[in-house]
Amino acid sequence: MPLILQNIAKHILLTPEEQQLFLSKIGVHHFKAKTILLNSGEICTHSYFVNSGLLRSFNINDNIVEHVLNFACEGYWIGDMYSLISQKPGNLFIEVLEDAEIVFLSKENQELLYSEIPKLERFFRILTENSLVANQERLMDNLSLSAEERFDKFCKRYPTLIQKVPQKQIASYIGVTPEFFSKMKSRLLRK
Repeated sequence: MPLILQNIAKHILLTPEEQQLFLSKIGVHHFKAKTILLNSGEICTHSYFVNSGLLRSFNINDNIVEHVLNFACEGYWIGDMYSLISQKPGNLFIEVLEDAEIVFLSKENQELLYSEIPKLERFFRILTENSLVANQERLMDNLSLSAEERFDKFCKRYPTLIQKVPQKQIASYIGVTPEFFSKMKSRLLRK
């Protein structure tokens, strides 16, 4: 069973016919590392599911500083939710960090699937709710936890990424400068 169907099956059950209809509405593409799937200022027209590889979403502020919002490894969904839902230009970039196989689901096909397989609306509502909870938790962590505690949570949430992702991107994700991150990591290793 394709990974995306396994992901859906965690929350809803699709009949074999519904699975086939769903699979007929998606596209699968391979991308090399450093490919930009979405640029800031573009309208996000697809949700992306990672079959293999690694992606990140980030923005760049006026001082040309990157702020990593999310990482998506195998089995994760990613997109610019603001832009996808509003169909207005977003402010996120989505980049392939390592060669990846990505499933594309267009907003148009997603809406069509809601009509033809209403329980998919429940599935995407659950994903949206989980994303909202995770973002709220991350915001609260950024307000109340130390950088070391945020790094510890990152290591627990993404244990395989520590070796795959450049330190400056991890620093950005936890909200510290690369210099501070390097000093903090050295201090943690000495303990």
